[in-house]
Amino acid sequence: MRKEGQNKMLEYFKKILSKVSFDSKLFEKELKKALKALLASEIEELRSWCYAQFIGLYPDILQRCFFPNPPILQTAR
Repeated sequence: MRKEGQNKMLEYFKKILSKVSFDSKLFEKELKKALKALLASEIEELRSWCYAQFIGLYPDILQRCFFPNPPILQTAR
């Protein structure tokens, strides 16, 4: 039963993100909320869905939310 309830949460957040996609700040706020509420497996599904739906609109937000700490690149001196 928990899995079904969690799947409903994933669908809920997809619906919310679609509805707030007109506003970048609201979109990022709701995406961060979703990332705190969902399980790791659901986050992977949400990530795939978000990239398919919103990469053209919000590539920076998606990068910042799904990959918040990019590796530090060493520069040659």
